[in-house]
Amino acid sequence: MSKVIVITGAGAGLGRALAHRFAADGDTVVLLGRTLSKVQEVAGQCGGSAMAVECEISSPDSVRSAFAAIAERHPRIDVLINNAAIYEPFKVADATDDQIMQPITINLAGPILCTRSAVPLMGEGGHIFYVTSESVEVRFPMLSLYQATKAGLERFSKAMEEELEPNGIRITTVRAGQMMAEMKDWYTKPAAAVFHQEALARGLNLRERPITQMESVPGLFRALIDLPPDLHVALATLHARKGG
Repeated sequence: MSKVIVITGAGAGLGRALAHRFAADGDTVVLLGRTLSKVQEVAGQCGGSAMAVECEISSPDSVRSAFAAIAERHPRIDVLINNAAIYEPFKVADATDDQIMQPITINLAGPILCTRSAVPLMGEGGHIFYVTSESVEVRFPMLSLYQATKAGLERFSKAMEEELEPNGIRITTVRAGQMMAEMKDWYTKPAAAVFHQEALARGLNLRERPITQMESVPGLFRALIDLPPDLHVALATLHARKGG
């Protein structure tokens, strides 16, 4: 049966790959992103009933407005995938205000705000996903804010398991490894070279670590969404592997 699937951060990367997969499977995808033109482009690629919604997930008002727009077209949603996040290595002592505040508001507060707005539109059989990171356990340098927000999100997901179980809503955390992504601005900054050097000093050679292709990952989400109602996966951990 076709599902209504809401994906945050759907304008690029994993969010876009998820949108393409679910649309190809015949689901109705609702694509949230801070840049409307990007999610509109992806919605056009998905075709059919795909819906693009501008949403700055760090803003309570923007999230409320986005989900009100969704409710006008889809009174019920089946799946929410909290995928949107920002990632930038930096040292806290050198950090700007935005470098400190944005990971907290986008990576942690954003999924909380989206959960709050999504739950009233979900019924029994609904499913909420939180995308976190291997960096919760791996000793990467210069990722203190990213690691802290992803660890906080994992703890929040556990709380939601207990809170929403009576509603019949499943909660799954997907802890993902490094994925092949578009070139980011910070890759060209001096901090990127420092990040690689400090990671190497900790025994992490980033250039030799395996990287997953974005298109390889949506199949896991598909399998988790389609689990029989008497099964549940609370945490799925993805690792890239060489020779795949």
